[in-house]
Amino acid sequence: MMYEISYVLFQIILIVTAGACAVYVICFVTQKKNCSRIARLILFSSWVLQTGYILLRYIMAGYTPVTTLHEAVFFFAWSTTVASISFRWRYTVKNFGMFVSLLVFILLIVAAFTPREMIPLKPELQSFWLPVHAGLSLLSYGFFSLAFCGGIMYLIQEYELKSRRLGYFFSRLPSLDALDQLNSHCLVVGFVFLSLGMITGVLWLKQAWGVYWRWNQKEICSLLIWGIYLIQIHQWFSIGWRGRRAALMVVAGFVLVLLTLWQVVG
Repeated sequence: MMYEISYVLFQIILIVTAGACAVYVICFVTQKKNCSRIARLILFSSWVLQTGYILLRYIMAGYTPVTTLHEAVFFFAWSTTVASISFRWRYTVKNFGMFVSLLVFILLIVAAFTPREMIPLKPELQSFWLPVHAGLSLLSYGFFSLAFCGGIMYLIQEYELKSRRLGYFFSRLPSLDALDQLNSHCLVVGFVFLSLGMITGVLWLKQAWGVYWRWNQKEICSLLIWGIYLIQIHQWFSIGWRGRRAALMVVAGFVLVLLTLWQVVG
């Protein structure tokens, strides 16, 4: 019975998120500011439903649902939505919601095509470190998602400016400086959460296997992602590394996150 409820709830989440995307696209095309409030409300409703889905899976499984590919990708979408909502409290970036909502919807579509069966938790995973480590790591990916969206917007806007023909996107996208600030903020916040996720992961390893590091595939990939974002933040603070190069690094880092998540969890 609960499995059927979770299936129906997931379908509702897809419909509501698609609705948010549709309204954001309308706002982008028409440039009407009033409809953006409706889009934000719909996206917030999607987040509420996403939270309910995670809680329902938790009740059904008895542990934090982040161990399968379906659960990890869905939690990724949830964390991206959370990051977007929290970001909106402090900053307003023109038409940013359209890019974020599209990414969330794509992640949900990917989750829809992955197996939803619940797998019994391995003994070594039965620890309070599971929700802490996985939650922090995936929340960091949510902020890196925002930086990815900002990087895509930056590259589009830069192309418009360099073409010397201010076309369709120029008036609909923020300034390059605003997008630079967006990327740097999201990178720093995401890196803090990622570092906390790395620390809790090391402590978890010590508790479960008696060592702090094992150099397996998951740990090497996690260290590689952490190193790439560390380089970006170091370059930004030390030499003011911004602009197109920084945007490309943000996009490349996020692609690596997706590949790692698919390879490790899948």
